[in-house]
Amino acid sequence: MSAQPEGPGGAGRVRPVPRTIKAIGEALTREKRARFYGEVLTAEQGPELDGVLERWWLDAVLDQVPGRRRRHADGVAGRNLVPLPEPRGESER
Repeated sequence: MSAQPEGPGGAGRVRPVPRTIKAIGEALTREKRARFYGEVLTAEQGPELDGVLERWWLDAVLDQVPGRRRRHADGVAGRNLVPLPEPRGESER
């Protein structure tokens, strides 16, 4: 499943989040936004800032997924778990 929409709108689709400080900040939940800006404002230009933007961009994209908070809480609490299929053996690949 991709977090990027194939076209405009659509059920189960999330809106794209540009990789800019402004877009990431706007897409985050209120409680995450302050932490994001704190990290961005103290990161040095280069790999450190790139890393901060990458981590928070991913979180911002995932925050757009409907029901994410409920599913995460269910997983942490062990509710509504779905069994994974058995791994395929070498001969089945």
